[in-house]
Amino acid sequence: MSNSVYHQLVRSELKQWKTAMKRKPSFWNKTTKKVQKKINNIIPEKVHRAITKAIKEITRGVIFGSGFTTRKPREVHSLEETEAKIKERINFYSSSAAVEGAATGFGGFLLSLADFPLWLTLKMKMLFEIASRYGYDTKDYKERLYILYIFQLTFSSQQHRNMIFENMENWELIKEQLPDDLNSFDWRTFQLEYRDYIDLAKLLQLIPGVGAIAGALVNHRLTNKLGKTAMNAYRMRDGKFKNVKMLE
Repeated sequence: MSNSVYHQLVRSELKQWKTAMKRKPSFWNKTTKKVQKKINNIIPEKVHRAITKAIKEITRGVIFGSGFTTRKPREVHSLEETEAKIKERINFYSSSAAVEGAATGFGGFLLSLADFPLWLTLKMKMLFEIASRYGYDTKDYKERLYILYIFQLTFSSQQHRNMIFENMENWELIKEQLPDDLNSFDWRTFQLEYRDYIDLAKLLQLIPGVGAIAGALVNHRLTNKLGKTAMNAYRMRDGKFKNVKMLE
């Protein structure tokens, strides 16, 4: 496929994706969010603090782990060639996540608890690899923050997604205003949005008999979704596609 044809295909996909990111929350989105908010209000504050701390520390460990900071940015020759390799890696990580989800789901409740750090590690490794293949240096602290934004964009309510996407559209300006310390990141919102998004999907993983199937399907689907979100998020930063608008 010629570069011009492939670039036109990317513009079309990016336009559809931007439209999805900017759409207003539906009635179902709003209703689900209200229910989840009520549930969160019932949970004791000390539990929220404990969960926030756990997610923060696990995510920080993944973000700053040596295996996540040594990959050098790749030289991008052709966008089509680069994205073909990225799609291969997304398939690899989605399949790996499915195997991990099936294994922990098969083991019942206790092993399902181990799914969170294992799956999170796979997802973050995938995001770091995608960033490097698009030519971004993940040793840069603000590139790691962009990875967290991609993560939030994928696993958030539509209302929160609208806010995150607005920042990502104006990333060159926003990144100059970001704190220099990752501790200043809004971890409470991060963990609440993530938990609310995946709780219902992952609940089936705790049920004996169907947990393995549910874990495999959910992990594969959501890991694949994260990879596609990352592709469009990095496409959006490419000068050739900065002027792509959403569908009318």
